[in-house]
Amino acid sequence: MLERAKQIFGQKRNDSNKLYSMQAPEVECIAKGKAHKKYEFGCKVSLVSTSKDSWIIGVQAIHGNPYDGHTLKESLDQAQALAGWRPQHAYCDKGYKGNPAVLSNTEIHLTNKKKKSMKASEWKWYRRRSGIEPIIGHAKQDHRMDRNYLKGEDGDKINAILAGCGFNIRKLLRAILLWLFKERFKGINTDLMTLIERFSRQFQPA
Repeated sequence: MLERAKQIFGQKRNDSNKLYSMQAPEVECIAKGKAHKKYEFGCKVSLVSTSKDSWIIGVQAIHGNPYDGHTLKESLDQAQALAGWRPQHAYCDKGYKGNPAVLSNTEIHLTNKKKKSMKASEWKWYRRRSGIEPIIGHAKQDHRMDRNYLKGEDGDKINAILAGCGFNIRKLLRAILLWLFKERFKGINTDLMTLIERFSRQFQPA
């Protein structure tokens, strides 16, 4: 603790590898590029979701504050290892600029094209890129990915994986409950129609 205190006392504004927390020395300063919140303190988390049904198929905490584009290959490899298949297309924002058009048999599409230059079918998938934003928001607010209470870099990785698992499990439970709700009311609807038919027969003219 004394060594950390000396480092904090002696570090300057423009120094590299600065220490931001006494209890969590792995914390990094991440530039957000937003006016209301220019910086965040923690570690970067890469997240891969399906474009159609919004399932999380890859999530990992990455230390060292790397450039976003340098994390894409590792994220796609993890998605392949977990899902069992390689994504044919990856739709990313402009933060992933610099990657080749095809990365390990996966076509990389950046959101830097205009709608007029694409077909309707292509624009449908480009528009789904923004669907990952609410997924990130739910993972932070509902599944505790906004703040990690586990210790060290391993704790950050475990917390990110558990947040992704919690998101998928809650999504699966909602689907099961919706199916049970439909099946339950389907039976009620059938019984109601039977009662109506019996009631109408009693008042039919002879």
